[in-house]
Amino acid sequence: MRCFGILKAATLAAAFLFGASAAADASVVIKIDKKIQRMTVSVDGVKKYSWPVSTGKPGYATPSGTFWIFRMEKDYFSKEWDDAPMPHTMFFTPQGNAIHGTLEGRNLGRPVSHGCVRLDPQNATTLFNLVRMNGMFSTQVIITGPSPGLPPGVTKPIPPGLVKEKRRLQQQGNPVASNTDWLSVSR
Repeated sequence: MRCFGILKAATLAAAFLFGASAAADASVVIKIDKKIQRMTVSVDGVKKYSWPVSTGKPGYATPSGTFWIFRMEKDYFSKEWDDAPMPHTMFFTPQGNAIHGTLEGRNLGRPVSHGCVRLDPQNATTLFNLVRMNGMFSTQVIITGPSPGLPPGVTKPIPPGLVKEKRRLQQQGNPVASNTDWLSVSR
């Protein structure tokens, strides 16, 4: 068991150490635009797929940025969300954000997830097989666009304590509270 933990840590370290230089070598690029709720998949620079997705709803933002797939599970069930099925799961953050299939296809095209990127199950299967065939470290995930319910420039949910503090300062007439720049501090 300890050996597995060391292997996992080494794999993650390699992904972060070599991620920047490997970006140009990524054979699969998955681009997710939160504004239009759409994923495009390119292989060797050629656009192959374009699918509707569902990203994080207000309060559960899908992070923006550039990521690498570091773990894949064909049949995964969420331990955080009542064993919800997440077929063909591809994790891209240590916090548990992932791309996966959904049984709620009627919601695709709208931000309704708890921070993951949901896909039609058939599309998730196609993407999973493509990533498996090309390799996790040859797959780059780029997520752009605003998160619903967040001020422009803020890509992570605002902690409830900060929201309460801002309201309190606004009620006191503090001019700093009307500016959203203070919310975009790295967290």
